[in-house]
Amino acid sequence: MADYSKAELVQLIKRFGAYLSVKISNLLPISFNNLDSRSAGALAGLAVAILFTWRLLRSTSGPQRRQPKRQAPSSSSGPSTHSSSNLTSPGVFPSSEDSRAQNVIDEFFQPVKPTLGQIVRQKLSEGRKVTCRLLGVVLEQTTPEELQKQATVRSSVLEVLLEITKFCDLYLMERVLDDESEKKVLLALEDAGVFTSGGLVKDKVLFCSTENGRISFVRQLEPDWHIDSNFEIVSQLARFIKYQLHVSPVKPERTAANVFSSPTLEQFFGCV
Repeated sequence: MADYSKAELVQLIKRFGAYLSVKISNLLPISFNNLDSRSAGALAGLAVAILFTWRLLRSTSGPQRRQPKRQAPSSSSGPSTHSSSNLTSPGVFPSSEDSRAQNVIDEFFQPVKPTLGQIVRQKLSEGRKVTCRLLGVVLEQTTPEELQKQATVRSSVLEVLLEITKFCDLYLMERVLDDESEKKVLLALEDAGVFTSGGLVKDKVLFCSTENGRISFVRQLEPDWHIDSNFEIVSQLARFIKYQLHVSPVKPERTAANVFSSPTLEQFFGCV
């Protein structure tokens, strides 16, 4: 019965709305300057009717009264406990789901760690040509006399060295005492896989008999970076080379503004 009365009321409102539409269409062409007393009264009545209709529609389509939430029967039995645990509000997530969602958000906004290649390019300031000494930087040996016995490539520097060859024109150089030392160095580099990446060839491994010879190599090649373990040579080249890296466990007290220091080559690029 209540549903039938509501349907009738809705139909009545629709008819009244259609009647108002006709009245509005008839009154709109009337100019406000030509309104007489009858027209003004009709407009006033129309306004009251619209207001009454709006209030009536608002009351019929208002929010439904909330249904009281049913309380789960309190009982110590197993099934009752299980049912009460399921009566969780749908808008509230358990703490485990909240933590998982938070972890996903944290991972999404976590800064991306740069690759070694990106670090190499950034550290070298996009330099395209690099010269590097072998003793004490690439090789485990530190003196030419040791090279007469053996040559060993430091395994920790190999990855950085290969990354440099991908982005830069790399030249390796060293002072040796005899031809046998040259052969030992080239064989050690070949066994370590330095020449297999394609960025470095044997012709770019240069040998000389004096320290001044290495200085001459560097000045002729005009690299963007020179890497050396001899601080004297680094100091002499400071005014000719754009950037230099002095590799030594002991940091010098004073260096030029374009000279950087690091205990090892790999530590300079963040590879410890």
